[in-house]
Amino acid sequence: MNSRDDWTPVVDLIERVVGDADLMSSVVAGVRTMVREVAALPSADIAGHTRALLVAATRALAARRGPTEAELSFVEELAVTRARQGVPVEAVLGAIHVAERAIWSRAREVAGAAGVGAERLLDARELYDDWAEAVRARLIAAHHATKAGQGPRTRDREAAILRRLLDGGSAGALAAAEAGLPVAGGLWVLAARPGEAVAGLERSLRDQPPVLCAVVDGLLVGVLGRAPSSRVARAGVVAGLAGPAEPEEVAAVRHLAVAALNAAESAGLAGVVHVARVPALAAVVGRADLAAVLLDHHRPAWTALGARAEPVARAVCAWLEADRDVDLAAERLFVHPNTVRNRLQRFAEVTGIDPSATFGGVDAWWLCHSWLAQT
Repeated sequence: MNSRDDWTPVVDLIERVVGDADLMSSVVAGVRTMVREVAALPSADIAGHTRALLVAATRALAARRGPTEAELSFVEELAVTRARQGVPVEAVLGAIHVAERAIWSRAREVAGAAGVGAERLLDARELYDDWAEAVRARLIAAHHATKAGQGPRTRDREAAILRRLLDGGSAGALAAAEAGLPVAGGLWVLAARPGEAVAGLERSLRDQPPVLCAVVDGLLVGVLGRAPSSRVARAGVVAGLAGPAEPEEVAAVRHLAVAALNAAESAGLAGVVHVARVPALAAVVGRADLAAVLLDHHRPAWTALGARAEPVARAVCAWLEADRDVDLAAERLFVHPNTVRNRLQRFAEVTGIDPSATFGGVDAWWLCHSWLAQT
């Protein structure tokens, strides 16, 4: 690669600078001193938005592109937030300018030691200014729209931010900053099925901010800045949980939370279930493609069982979920223990799977659960 096309050292330099906690504290202090309209805002709020904007800008710089729609959506959310906080748009732009100047000044001071020449840094600043111009235009437009009463409703905004966060990557980091969530690790994702009972769960989640909550793709999804409290666990709703993770990884963590939810429901577990409690089960129930193969392979066995197929499948599942305790399984099924034994034997005969073996038990449970799901 031509060294003139490699912007990695510049990106690394800027990210190190904005990641310097001492510098960021100084930047925030400078912003609050020079732009009095933002002086009342929390330091973490100003620092989070500043860091997110600069990191997004340098990554755009590395790709030699303008701002993406996700980045511009972040800017819009920032404008809406500041407008609703009563911060004039001139003050918002002034705060960004003060922060930019301090960060680029520090970048010039340490560029040589980082192997970035003065000419290269100047090129980067010019590209950054082009990126920032598009950002400022969107910010001004969104701020004016909000002041005119045309901004989105709070719940709509929250759902929009959550969807961007669930996209992961740089869009996820920007969305986390906008929501006031930690931008460096520590995010937890919870998934539950909507319904009357889930309202209590949502209230419990909102009692431990910062949190984002919305129904996404048919599930209530919450992203939290820390592990759910014991009150959430007592909400009486089955929920899947995964995390902690970086904002960029939230998309993958969401899939784990949904897998944990499906596993918990399949195993009859209650409360909030972290995916680490049910890893094997989560892996099994999340592979619909392998379940289809399993069903197809054992279709003759289902046919051979005839009218007894469903009772046999329920007996196998009950026995395995009772840790192979025949008496407990029989009690749950309201049948005699010998009935459970006979159904287990019949299952083994027609499928060739030994449910008493370690992996045979996994296959047996998966097959029977899949059989019952299609009835």
